[in-house]
Amino acid sequence: MLEVTFYRDDRDRCSGLSARGHADFAGLGKDIVCAAVSAILQAARLGLREYARAEVAARQEPGRLELRWNEDERDRESVRAIVATAQLAVEQIARRFPKHVRVKRTRIRAGVGGKVPERVTAPADRRRIYDV
Repeated sequence: MLEVTFYRDDRDRCSGLSARGHADFAGLGKDIVCAAVSAILQAARLGLREYARAEVAARQEPGRLELRWNEDERDRESVRAIVATAQLAVEQIARRFPKHVRVKRTRIRAGVGGKVPERVTAPADRRRIYDV
């Protein structure tokens, strides 16, 4: 299962995302579901850096991608549009392939000891009838 998490800050602004795992829809090199999600997230990464000129901290290794951006970038229209589009696209894929892709929203709130993730919505709560 490929799990994509979109992190929201205490002002409900997207502050980052992570993708972990593999879709396991098909074999290596033929997994169109994994390729689609990967392409969307890599396009978002590229758009944030090259188009929006946002400072993006990225960590990538096989089966894992993490992107974070600074608080001062979160209100910029270009950053919001790129991230919202990526989220919508990944959610469409997750609705079409629920056994292979899961999308979560997690709130990062300030608390004792720093930032603490808090689950916002379950993926099944947001399922609609859409095709990719």
